[in-house]
Amino acid sequence: MWYERLLGAFSVDMGIDLGTCNTLVAVRGQGIVLNEPSVVAVKKGTNQVLKGGQAVGWVAKEMLGKTPGSITAVRPLKDGVISDFEITEAMLNYFITKVTGRARFLAPRVVISIPSGITAVEKRAVFDSAERAGARRTYLLEEPIAAAIGAGLPFAEPTASMIVDIGGGTTEVAIMTLADIATCESVRVAGDDMDEAIIGYMKRTYNLMIGEQTAERIKIQIGSASPVGEDTSMDVRGRDMVSGLPRKTEITSAEIREALQEPVAAIIEAVTRTLERAEPELAADLVENGIMLAGGGSLLRGLPARVQKATGLDVTLAEDPLTCVARGTAIYLENIEMWKDTLENNLET
Repeated sequence: MWYERLLGAFSVDMGIDLGTCNTLVAVRGQGIVLNEPSVVAVKKGTNQVLKGGQAVGWVAKEMLGKTPGSITAVRPLKDGVISDFEITEAMLNYFITKVTGRARFLAPRVVISIPSGITAVEKRAVFDSAERAGARRTYLLEEPIAAAIGAGLPFAEPTASMIVDIGGGTTEVAIMTLADIATCESVRVAGDDMDEAIIGYMKRTYNLMIGEQTAERIKIQIGSASPVGEDTSMDVRGRDMVSGLPRKTEITSAEIREALQEPVAAIIEAVTRTLERAEPELAADLVENGIMLAGGGSLLRGLPARVQKATGLDVTLAEDPLTCVARGTAIYLENIEMWKDTLENNLET
């Protein structure tokens, strides 16, 4: 409507990739303006955010595993959905205010990406959190569609496009055509499960207890899904589970590759199951078009080669896979009148 376009000219409309690990905000016409961890520090036993709402994002992530007894660092999203409504609302309010400024003239329109497999109740929780955090109008967009738009796939054309978006809490696998999802699968196996697999491996093999941030560093530095170049190693520090004392040990990339086999295999199984459900004509298109990987988890070394070996299709890593979904929400917002007419699965509530 004309009045929506007029209001849009005076507000800072934004797309939000509300992720389990990180939240990214893209503003119409400006691109990515915020990329912070989805972590909030609160007073223990309450939902009261520290420092007047400032202990959010990078500040709060630094506290993970290092807080005193009076403080808890919380990740309010689990497996891509809200696990703590009040803290998520406080986090969204902080991010929206940080982007728009406290003295904003008009509340923004917001497009938020959501996993394709969540329930109606979980969708309502996201919608309500955004509304209460200060959004003028909220649209919910499925992550595979946002990732496809951000990756530049021709998903609105009469040809098959396939996206595998590996985030922190969920992996979204979808085959799309004519601006809609033909078949998809959402599995709650992703980057966090890789970190947990590394933590479990260190316990079993070395009797060494390590934290989430250490596991994430190991995954980033020497993790892989298949052999890539020469094996490397790194020192890992933690707490000995027998003596209870701090110690360090050396681990190799081959060991971490072994530790990651289970979550990587689960992701690949989701990809193959989705392909098995594709219509023959769409499957034929994918022989030519291949598969696009997006999301932070897709940066695991050797993963494209592993997926390619399992499927026999060409596998491409999206440009800047970490920001694909956020960029897709911003592009959706810029063309919202067109998408609202063409996307029947727009999840505006």
